[in-house]
Amino acid sequence: MAMNTLDRQALLQGGAVCLVFAIPFAVAAQWVPFLVILAAAGFVVGSGVAAWVQRTGFPLLHGMVCAGATYLAAQAVFVVVKLFRGGDVNWFGVFFNFTVALFAGVIGGGLGSSLQKRGFVPSTQRSR
Repeated sequence: MAMNTLDRQALLQGGAVCLVFAIPFAVAAQWVPFLVILAAAGFVVGSGVAAWVQRTGFPLLHGMVCAGATYLAAQAVFVVVKLFRGGDVNWFGVFFNFTVALFAGVIGGGLGSSLQKRGFVPSTQRSR
């Protein structure tokens, strides 16, 4: 896959939204299982943003890459901290939640694609 297939700016914008909306709920979901749904919704919104603002014509790819990369980046930090503190890592949980994040990325990518097809354009891309 060529790097020009991915719109880096779109991935950064979507990743920022994921970090703001999904990661806090993912951290808190360790104590309240219901918050897993809110974390997944945060990944849907963030990946939807990446899919909506991308300009290369690959909204689903942007949605999946955004959600997956954001999850892996945050989870890597959590795993390192947990191992540093002497804790055990539930690897099955890490990989299961990764698949949830990827699925949320597909949904967000589809929603972003739908917005583009219906003519909704981000303010940064409007012709003035």
